[in-house]
Amino acid sequence: MDLGLSDVHVLVTGASGGIGFEIARAFAEQGAKVTAQYNTSHAPLQPLISQYGANFVQALQANLTEEDAVEKLFREATGSSFGEVQVLVLNHGIWPTADEPVWKLPLERWKRTIDTNLTSTFIVAKEYLKRLEVSSTHIKDKAAIVMIGSTSGKFGEAGHADYAASKSAMMYGFTMSLKNEIVKIAPKGRVNTIGPGWVYTPMVEDALKNPRILYEALATTPMRKVGLPQDIAPQVLMLASSKVSGHVTGQVLMIEGGMEGRLLNRAEDLGLSA
Repeated sequence: MDLGLSDVHVLVTGASGGIGFEIARAFAEQGAKVTAQYNTSHAPLQPLISQYGANFVQALQANLTEEDAVEKLFREATGSSFGEVQVLVLNHGIWPTADEPVWKLPLERWKRTIDTNLTSTFIVAKEYLKRLEVSSTHIKDKAAIVMIGSTSGKFGEAGHADYAASKSAMMYGFTMSLKNEIVKIAPKGRVNTIGPGWVYTPMVEDALKNPRILYEALATTPMRKVGLPQDIAPQVLMLASSKVSGHVTGQVLMIEGGMEGRLLNRAEDLGLSA
């Protein structure tokens, strides 16, 4: 299906991770020009560059918590033949693995998670919109932001309040504000968010090896399976496409196999037999 993404310049943050890599690959497959941002290593992106070539995929490093680094990222991305960024996919983030209730949660961890997941999202979106404001009508007509949230942002996550708070703020307060602001500079501009449930990625694969965590991930999920990056990427493309989603904005699309919430009490917690 032609989504109208050919030659559209897409910036994907966190592109060296599981979901980000699949999103970048899916855009390249549609003929888009992809700037794949990474923080520490570009090695995972080399197969993508080899497959589609440097004329369609470029990997650029940036610490997204620093305004100067983000400004440089956009300058380098647009300084190539790719032109101005038309579609922004905010996919980066961290999930601290240790379970820490709020009364034990170190302030340092809270600040790091909020800065990495939320403040950086603000910084990147701000730079994108600043450039969009002075862009041509051709660029503005396909303007779209797609953010990657989490079921934690909807249901909360005991032991990970820092992560849940960062995703909830992104999915609701930030998305709903941006969708009202972007149209002031790009009348056809749209902002949407996807909220994945558990997805097999390098960030969580060790956690999912724990039978207890796997059970809790699937206990309220009718489809009884953990998602894959390939379940997320096609929906990002759909929301990014002005051709098929030109009247879709301010939406939070949950991709979680029908999850109804977080498991709070197991049978043994209630003194009941399984």
